Amino acid sequence: MTQSNRRTFAIISHPDAGKTTLTEKLLLEGGAIHLAGEVKARGANRRARSDWMKIEQQRGISVTSSVMTFERGGLVFNLLDTPGHEDFSEDTYRTLTAVDSAVMVIDAAKGIEPQTRKLFEVCRLRNVPIITFVNKVDREGRDPFALLDEVADALALDVVPMSWPVGMGGQFEGIYAFETGRLMRPTGDSRAFEGDVVETTGLDDAVLDTALSPQGAALLREEAELAQGGYAAFDLEAYRAGDMTPVYFGSALKGFGVRELIEALGTHAPGPRPQPAEPAPVEPMADDVTGFIFKVQANMDPNHRDRIAFMRLCSGTFRRGMKLTPSGSGKPIAVHSPILFFARERELADTAEPGDIIGIPNHGTLRVGDTLAEKPGVRFTGLPNFAPEILRRVVLKDPTKTKQLRKALDDMAEEGVTQVFYPEIGSNWIIGVVGQLQLEVLLSRLEVEYKVDAALEAAPFETARWISGTAEAMAAFASINRGALAKDRDGNPVWMAKSLWDVGYVTERNPDIRFSATRER
Repeated sequence: MTQSNRRTFAIISHPDAGKTTLTEKLLLEGGAIHLAGEVKARGANRRARSDWMKIEQQRGISVTSSVMTFERGGLVFNLLDTPGHEDFSEDTYRTLTAVDSAVMVIDAAKGIEPQTRKLFEVCRLRNVPIITFVNKVDREGRDPFALLDEVADALALDVVPMSWPVGMGGQFEGIYAFETGRLMRPTGDSRAFEGDVVETTGLDDAVLDTALSPQGAALLREEAELAQGGYAAFDLEAYRAGDMTPVYFGSALKGFGVRELIEALGTHAPGPRPQPAEPAPVEPMADDVTGFIFKVQANMDPNHRDRIAFMRLCSGTFRRGMKLTPSGSGKPIAVHSPILFFARERELADTAEPGDIIGIPNHGTLRVGDTLAEKPGVRFTGLPNFAPEILRRVVLKDPTKTKQLRKALDDMAEEGVTQVFYPEIGSNWIIGVVGQLQLEVLLSRLEVEYKVDAALEAAPFETARWISGTAEAMAAFASINRGALAKDRDGNPVWMAKSLWDVGYVTERNPDIRFSATRER
């Protein structure tokens, strides 16, 4: 297969905007699954296929990033589902380094929400092109023009409506696609979209007068004319540069607009893009195989204690059995069992092209941020660790499980679930997270996957900073602040602060020390 037939994209949104449901419907439309199990259904159908961790099934949210690969119309789609909850923003950030485009899901009743804005800013840092999907138009929502204007104003993007809702909520009569002249109407008791498509030659077609109520036809023509006249025309280059977003209206739950969305990804979204690296960006057409690890997931199969590193392939054609050199260890490894994912299901990958995501089973040799290359000397950039915003001490309820706890914390630190700090003074390890929900995930996974019963207690610190400087400056700083010093799991020196005020004060008093809130892997 040629490189240009890959579409590697993520779905980003605020929690509860319908991201996981949309993921499921895209998989259904792509033929990857044959039955949609709605998130809010009971029993085994309660969880979407991409949510497989126990805490995800219990709470109906996504807390890890899943990768799903499927084919449609001669294209290979690599869909990266990301956590919507802000407490998992680190995992989402790293996932967004591995995609070439994104779909931003917005609730029609709520518009741009805080987490949507944060994730958008991450996309903007890397000029990731974004397609916007305004979800839940079959429910009462805000005026479509108000939603478009909010996206344009809040995100400083040109917006281009590519489809239009005929009414909303109780007045909803369907979705009209400008590109195709297709009208999708609700049918059946559930008013779901079950394939009732009316083909038209345009908004003037008399077919619309019989397909819609008189009020609906008049409303569509009036609003569509304003929408097409009041917003810019679609410009492929502006979209791919990250300056313009095409907007599709629909309902993920009822299946409206999903086909148009996946067709837009196939037609407009870019294939593999050059990736930032040292000494120079890596072009996807380069011959040598290169890639980077953006995620590590332990225990996808708890019975086998497996450990999978997710690699984004950036250049070259990968073949099973190839030897690649990780930047972390510098020792070549043979990749004998690379896998493609459908959530927790897997199949062996004999070859992979730029844009593909493959899983590499390993025993802790591969870590987030590692570059893998056929020839050493390349290092991909831009996968940072973030300073924790919550610090807690870990207390074992059974002191004989110390070894298992160390193993579990190391595993989860490698995955990016938590960070682990080993204090210079004192024996209680300290874990750092960005959000409160990560603590719940930590305790749940300790119990379920590692059979370790632990509790968390307050630490005397609020945040942490990585520190660096000359040997003399570091020694002088350590002599005064030893009680607040620790090492991260890589042995890097860390200073733990009692408050953000403390950070400012100590930074000012120690100009020879560099205090960093991020550390690139």
